[in-house]
Formats: sequence, C-alpha cells, structure tokens
Amino acid sequence: MGATACRGGHVRVNGDRVKPAHAVRVGDEVRLRHEGRERVVIVTRLIRKRVGAPVAAQCYIDNSPPPPPREAVAPAGIRDRGAGRPTKRDRREMERLRGLTGPGDGDGLGSDIGKNIGKPTP
Repeated sequence: MGATACRGGHVRVNGDRVKPAHAVRVGDEVRLRHEGRERVVIVTRLIRKRVGAPVAAQCYIDNSPPPPPREAVAPAGIRDRGAGRPTKRDRREMERLRGLTGPGDGDGLGSDIGKNIGKPTP
C-alpha cells in the first residue's frame, strides 16, 4: 500500500514527493494522504526489520491533525435477531433508508414478472 501511495504522489518527505525506495532519516517529516485524511509524522528512530505496530509507534511522533468528527447516523435497516426473513416491503424500506433507492424507484418488475411472456408486443 505504501508503494502505491508513493507512486500516486500521496507521500511527501520534507515537502518533496518521493519514490517507494526513498530512504528516510531521523528527523524527517513524512506526510501521507490516506482515506481523505492527512497524517504527519516525524521519524525519531530507524528500524532495520519489520516489527509490530506497538514497536513501530515508538519510532515516530504523530503530529497529525485530529480526525473530523463522525456524523451521527441512525442505524439503517437493522432488524431484531430472530425476526425471520425480511419481507419485500421490509427490504424496500431498508434500501430506501440506506439511500440505495428513492421512494417509488424500482426496476419496474415487481409482480409483473411473467405476465407478458409469449404475448406479442403492440
């Protein structure tokens, strides 16, 4: 993921766009844009091999701005456990709440499936 981010220009070291093979040094400022958010870290210690996240976190100072607050969204389409399979009306209501379809939106099929099979078109 890091190499892809570097190739896409999402990683900067000391203000310069870098390639995946760029070597960082102690004191370098690394900026990364990831999922619409910017991370800013200062390298405090170098490590030679891969380590776990808790050990890696000791090797940098995170100066990232705090993430934006999450919007309070009502849970959409949550059914009680054991309530059985949702009906067609329940499924349409869940889709509407999730924003997948608007009121009255549909594929036009509904209960008309099979009605006109084999009939000539006017």
